[in-house]
Amino acid sequence: MFIFRWRPETTDEQKARVIPAVRALQGQIPGLLETWVGTNVSVKTPDYAIGGAMKFVDQAAYEAYGPHPVHQALLEWLMPLIEAVEADFQP
Repeated sequence: MFIFRWRPETTDEQKARVIPAVRALQGQIPGLLETWVGTNVSVKTPDYAIGGAMKFVDQAAYEAYGPHPVHQALLEWLMPLIEAVEADFQP
C-alpha cells in the first residue's frame, strides 16, 4: 500500500500523468496480480493526494517488482515529485 503527497513544485501536468502510469504497470511486470490507485478522498489525511495498493502472486514476485526496469523507469520521474509512505502486508 502507498500514499503520497506532492512536492510544492509539482505541476498539474505532472500530477495528471501519475495515476495512468501506475495503472500501466499492470501487465508489464510479471507476478503483479492487481493494482488499485486513485485520488485520496479522506478528510483524515487531506495532505496526501494519491494512494493505492498492489497484490502480488507471491513473495518472489514482490521482490522482483522493486528492481524491475518498468518500475524503475516510473520511479525515476515520479520520486522527485512526491513524498511517499509505503506499507507492505502479507495475508
